[in-house]
Amino acid sequence: MRRSCIAARDAVGPNPRAVAATRLFARMWGLRGRTIAGYLPIGSEADPTGVMRVLSRDNRICVPVVTGKGAPLRFREWTPGCALETGPFGVSVPTDGGWRVPDLLIVPMVGFDAAGGRLGYGGGFYDRTLSGLRDADVVGFALEAQRIDAVPAGRHDITLPWIVTDAGVFGTGAEV
Repeated sequence: MRRSCIAARDAVGPNPRAVAATRLFARMWGLRGRTIAGYLPIGSEADPTGVMRVLSRDNRICVPVVTGKGAPLRFREWTPGCALETGPFGVSVPTDGGWRVPDLLIVPMVGFDAAGGRLGYGGGFYDRTLSGLRDADVVGFALEAQRIDAVPAGRHDITLPWIVTDAGVFGTGAEV
């Protein structure tokens, strides 16, 4: 299932990617004074960095850092142009910056379904992290090509209240 979703994501051209980023920006443009966790994309993931750059004018932006197997993610402050290094799993992370606790998270996905089910890479990092941040707002970010009929759900899997794609904004959660 993961391979199929990644292959579908890999095949998406630049126009749907730009539309997805525009929809994410439209969803978040009015935010002020928040601590927002974005992410630095790997492979063909939907790219939120342009949105993060604009949001950094009025908010603190941070990105996830893997600190150990089985541990929840930690978040290090990110600013446009900050120095980066390659962390675990080939993910770029800031070399400096304070540790932050986000009150809003933009979450990448391998696949998703209409009910807010999220298929990740299988490490459980976001599920562990989100279970400890119950008061945080969460927005999944993906490309419509990644949608599947149903994500198999385990007892620790977290359902996302909102998902933004190039096809629209879907969800049942409170407004971000």
